[in-house]
Amino acid sequence: MFGRLGAPEIILILVVIILLFGAKKLPDMARSLGKSARILKSEAKAMKEEGRSTSAPSPAPGEQPPAQRTIQAAPGDVTSSRPVNEPTDTPQR
Repeated sequence: MFGRLGAPEIILILVVIILLFGAKKLPDMARSLGKSARILKSEAKAMKEEGRSTSAPSPAPGEQPPAQRTIQAAPGDVTSSRPVNEPTDTPQR
């Protein structure tokens, strides 16, 4: 059903999108879509790193825990920022 999209069909879809949303709104929509993709990518990366850090052994009593920093998903977006553990360059014992 959907596997037969050729050039005329894609052009028709693009024309309908431009007519529905208007040419002025399309750059803003593309910008917000890119911002959402960056946020999703950074959150997925943070979740992967968080999963790896939870399986790591805790520091010895004489060592300091790794410093925390705050990652922001997008510049100026403070609502979705959260603290994360910063990996250190020193080897774990």
